[in-house]
Amino acid sequence: MTQSAHIASSQAGRPAGAQGGKIFGFPLRGFGLFSSLLLTFAASLFTFCITTMVAIFGLLFYRMNGHPAVDMAIAYRDFGLPASLVVLVIALPFFLTLWIRAKIIG
Repeated sequence: MTQSAHIASSQAGRPAGAQGGKIFGFPLRGFGLFSSLLLTFAASLFTFCITTMVAIFGLLFYRMNGHPAVDMAIAYRDFGLPASLVVLVIALPFFLTLWIRAKIIG
């Protein structure tokens, strides 16, 4: 069986349009509740880590240019935490909506 025939036969049982799209390689259909929550908190943690790293480097460059010493807790408290909470507030309803829509539709 050729590859295109295999793909066509595996999709024959699906209704039209049931494939859904993808974001960064993740399918937008078929998430369970645990997967949705895991992706939500993973996105929030990733945002916290990246934002905090950029803030720490920014504070280091600020200090290297002759400015007075800065408390590095600012990077966590004023940059990393708010950014991760914003992503959490956006991603949680998004992924839960995908999960609920999957439960309702099919």
